[in-house]
Amino acid sequence: MKDRVDQRLREALAAREDAGLLRKITARPSTDSRTNLAGNDYLDLAHDPAVLIAAAEALHTWGASASASALVTGYTELHAKLEETLAAWHGYPHALVMNSGYAANGAVLGQLPKPGDVVLADRLIHASMVNGILSSGARLRRFAHNDLDALELMLVEESGRDGAVFVVTESIYSMDGDAPDLSRLTALRARHGFVWILDEAHATGWHGLSGSGLQEEQGCRAAADVVVGTLGKALGSQGAYVLCHNPDIRETLVNLAGEFVYSTHLAPPAVAAALAAISRTHDLSVDRPRWHNLSREWREGLSEAGFSVPSGHSPIIPIVMGDAVRALKVAEGLRASGFLVAAIRPPTVPDGTARVRISLHRNLTENTRAGFIAALKGLNL
Repeated sequence: MKDRVDQRLREALAAREDAGLLRKITARPSTDSRTNLAGNDYLDLAHDPAVLIAAAEALHTWGASASASALVTGYTELHAKLEETLAAWHGYPHALVMNSGYAANGAVLGQLPKPGDVVLADRLIHASMVNGILSSGARLRRFAHNDLDALELMLVEESGRDGAVFVVTESIYSMDGDAPDLSRLTALRARHGFVWILDEAHATGWHGLSGSGLQEEQGCRAAADVVVGTLGKALGSQGAYVLCHNPDIRETLVNLAGEFVYSTHLAPPAVAAALAAISRTHDLSVDRPRWHNLSREWREGLSEAGFSVPSGHSPIIPIVMGDAVRALKVAEGLRASGFLVAAIRPPTVPDGTARVRISLHRNLTENTRAGFIAALKGLNL
């Protein structure tokens, strides 16, 4: 029986390798001086002095670990303060800190929809959201990416049926860097009465007057019923959070979500780092138009160099290669030229859309942009 399992594993991995889809972990040394265009530290806060000092102080005060689940002794005054700060920042009355975005999405979508409900989800939502929905037992329908006309047709079709209707979207999509019209989604919600669950992970920090995300930027602050955000991207820390208007949603997650109930809670140094990062995000708000312009300049430069990239001002720029093997070779060539980039392949993205994804951060210079474009052109694509 064991031989059968071993053979099955070998064959599955060999098939992935033949298709150019085998993933490997490479340890990054602290001495790596290449420009990191693969990570999501959009505001360069992971090494910000104020963030590091806050984390170090919490390390000495609380120790390196929460050492227990939140329901035992892992929930500290720091965690409570972070939840209050996040809720006020985003305009929600309730917040719950969790260990990761994957866990937060799985908990929300695994607990709120139930059998007999229907979930209408954008085709490109994150895998954590899909897995949460599938575990809920609710019926799942997918609409074409950012196609709100298609969503509206589905809403009409589902009207009058028993069960609740949920709509699940992201604000900034992690692999494409694009966004839906949140104002129109807000209007659709008012008209059809669905429960809207929104992932703001890649918008927080970069978008909105205060940096709270795309809801703020598009003039519909706190419109979604539930928001999932992250502490590990623009805020330079680790962990995630859930925001909601209804206190029963928070209590449901605290009582029923295994991802929360059975996990050692987020380490206090990460919590303190996130608190300091939110403060720094407010300090940096005056520079936000410059970051948006930086994104536009990178897109314009790539377009002028002959590469097809979408317009926009988010920190994520995809350069679609199509073939997975080609995307890997391009990423390897760029890494050899001093630029860390990610080759994103199926199943993370749809078949035929393998890409090199560029993740911008606020301190990139014009020389970096010029050097990257020159290196990319030098690969003779």
